[in-house]
Amino acid sequence: MRVTKRYLKGNEGEIALTPETLDDLWHLKYIIEKGDLVFSVTKRKAEGSTDKLRPEKVEKKTVRLGIRVEDVEFHKFSNRLRVHGTIEHGMDVTSYHTLNIEDGVNLSINKIWKKDQLERVNEAEAAAKRPKVVIVGIEEGDADIGLVRHYGIEMYSHITQSSGKGEGTLREVFFKMILDQLKTAAAESESIVVAGPGFTKEDFMKYLRTHEKEMAETVLTEDTSSIGMSGFQEVLRRGAVDRIMEESRIARESSLMEELLKEIALDGKAAYGPEEVKKALDYGAIETLLVADEMLRLEREKGNIDSLLMAVEHAQGKVVVFSTEFEPGQKLHALGGIAAILRYKI
Repeated sequence: MRVTKRYLKGNEGEIALTPETLDDLWHLKYIIEKGDLVFSVTKRKAEGSTDKLRPEKVEKKTVRLGIRVEDVEFHKFSNRLRVHGTIEHGMDVTSYHTLNIEDGVNLSINKIWKKDQLERVNEAEAAAKRPKVVIVGIEEGDADIGLVRHYGIEMYSHITQSSGKGEGTLREVFFKMILDQLKTAAAESESIVVAGPGFTKEDFMKYLRTHEKEMAETVLTEDTSSIGMSGFQEVLRRGAVDRIMEESRIARESSLMEELLKEIALDGKAAYGPEEVKKALDYGAIETLLVADEMLRLEREKGNIDSLLMAVEHAQGKVVVFSTEFEPGQKLHALGGIAAILRYKI
């Protein structure tokens, strides 16, 4: 994410920015909320264009509008964020309009900024300067390629060893198929982790050193018990992504969720669900508060949660917002959307 302007007095004011990746659009889903004023360039039907005989010829003008936000939708598969609301600045004031925010579209957000929202902007801006990561999970005859994004891991492709003929042995053909897919997936200098059970990954690394020596020199390898999404998550837990991406969001969430579940299993220093968390806060026992992004968004609309977050921080606790696009966030959602790792058992 590229920030082009910051004009804040205290926690209120304007930040202008340009999303550059799908990750940035995901961040904006949780930054923009109902009541914000958002400006962007958009297309809208020109006033007076009501030719009913030839509706396909209705003229659209490129204009800059300011929308008072009523709803935000993230369309992951079309790489688009839709911001819907009432026009307050520009043509057709008081009419409804939807801004379609995509990669490269500049927008300006005017609001009272909450601490976690400013942290998201800073994190996304810093992430643009860090390398991306591609994970290859490989075992005999099968391989998966996943893209590490802020909101979780996206499966890029699955490769199966063919029984047909090709140039070289079947295994060499299989490795070439993986390499061809990897070149496309890691086309922008992303870092690569090769993982999996057994010795197949080592054999693939030998193939990679022979055919793409420069790429092979930057690859990290990791032992996992499986491939696929479970294998990708093992890579995160083992810290390979952290070695590449400092303060990796999803690796941190995986580690925290593992710690929380361990404490729950031991009936130890953990609380989950709104009632238990509130009780832990009353005791001043919260060390780290875990909140699912969807719960945060919904409760923020009701105006019920920011006082809780501030109370945790005033008591020297940390607040971590989890992505429900990724497994740890989904587990947190199943636990009531909110949980806490405690300083001591209560």
